Amino acid sequence: MQPIEIYTTPYCGFCHAAKRLLTSKGAEFTEIDVMEDPSRRPEMVQRANGGRTVPQIFVGPTHVGGCDELYALERAGKLDALLAG
Repeated sequence: MQPIEIYTTPYCGFCHAAKRLLTSKGAEFTEIDVMEDPSRRPEMVQRANGGRTVPQIFVGPTHVGGCDELYALERAGKLDALLAG
């Protein structure tokens, strides 16, 4: 599996939904809480090409986007292949 990074905040329902889907796939991920460590937010915005909302999800070098995009990949049957690399 490719390395997964997800930028989150503790009170974000979309963050929790994205993490639930990844966990259900058996995917391990690194969670970066931008509320706990605000110095990471500019990094997130830069990596996400200006995306300021959470979650911002990265699978390997691929910027997936947010929760909606993650679930869209799942519905399209493309998430497993992306996770596998």
